Amino acid sequence: MGLGLDLIYGGAALLSSPVWLTTMAARGKLRTDWPARLGRCEPWPRTRRDGQVIPRVLIHAVSVGEVNAVRDLVADLARDHDVAVSVTTDTGIARARSVFAAPVRVVRFPFDFSCAVGSVLDAISPDAVALAELELWPNFTQACDRRGIPITIVNGRLSERSIRRSLRVRPLLSPMFRRVAAVGAQTDDYAARFRAMGVAHDRVQVVGTMKWDTARIADSVEGAEALAAALGIDRSKPLVVAGSTEPLEHALLRDAVPHGVQLLCAPRKPEWFDDAARDLPGCARRSTGACGSATGRFLLDTIGELRMAYALADVVVVGRSFGELHGSDMIEPVALGKATIIGPRWGDFAEPAQALLAAGGLQQAERTELASALSGLLNDSAHRERMAGAGRAVIRSRQGATARNAALVRATLAAKQGSGAHARG
Repeated sequence: MGLGLDLIYGGAALLSSPVWLTTMAARGKLRTDWPARLGRCEPWPRTRRDGQVIPRVLIHAVSVGEVNAVRDLVADLARDHDVAVSVTTDTGIARARSVFAAPVRVVRFPFDFSCAVGSVLDAISPDAVALAELELWPNFTQACDRRGIPITIVNGRLSERSIRRSLRVRPLLSPMFRRVAAVGAQTDDYAARFRAMGVAHDRVQVVGTMKWDTARIADSVEGAEALAAALGIDRSKPLVVAGSTEPLEHALLRDAVPHGVQLLCAPRKPEWFDDAARDLPGCARRSTGACGSATGRFLLDTIGELRMAYALADVVVVGRSFGELHGSDMIEPVALGKATIIGPRWGDFAEPAQALLAAGGLQQAERTELASALSGLLNDSAHRERMAGAGRAVIRSRQGATARNAALVRATLAAKQGSGAHARG
């Protein structure tokens, strides 16, 4: 790999540059932190406690969802480690900087050029790396291997469509998987897929999903009423909140919400905000400071306020499940006691969706059924309460994966330190 892969990356980037430069220009992202993406990272001096160097862990979370998922893991490991969190996307970086305070350090995860990943690893100098869900890159894993840095995959997930693609090129990808020291898989199916890709059988454990642990069961959220007042939401009228939506869903939601019911949409990506506004005529946009909407439509075109919006809802619709994508987190609104509807596409969240559906804590609907599903729930408060109770019971019964993933990282680090001591002896 190394230089050869760098040449492949460079050639592919050059050949595809008309496409990605045009896309980035259209989205206004031409100035996004290029030096850091190419490996610039300030060195992080080692810290000591009682004369001993504190071990250091680098946790990688690609975007907002993964950042949210590793919050408790970061807090757990930070009790006795220096922790750095690397993030790929701009929205993920913004989220990480808002939730992680010093001494936790937030850095940009670089492009997978050998010089870039090597520069970041040398600057951070981790004793162990934890990758959230998957995020294996050839040069990065090779750079870790050369530096003796063990890699643990936490909250491990390898979807059915990913394994189908990966198995076609298994000879090329298996070296990456063989370098993994440990996997904390969410389910038995995911564990089997990691083993099929080359991770040693005894290095894979099923520990559950950390998304259950990030759920904060509560009846209210600080700042929610202030958000409602700022947007001009009428608290005497019912409100449907659609979270993490994609472009194909906004018109569907607009037409499915019953007359007299308010709708708030929170698109998953900033580049979808303007399209959503066009599909929601007369909407009050959070980013403009607009207050009140004659059409009863509201657009949460900001980052970090979705939980507050969920707290205001009578019914929640899970975005990216009625379009072309593969679902969004449905655990958070359920934890807030909200009757929650999910569409037919939720492959990325199969384990929690199946558990909640089986217990009656979540309702599924096709695109053609969304209007009737919304009407049914809005007109039946007792059913909404039963769903909330059932969903919260499922959440409570499945928590604990964060502690198991943290223990896995600690065990991997201890094994490295033990092998080093043995070698020195």
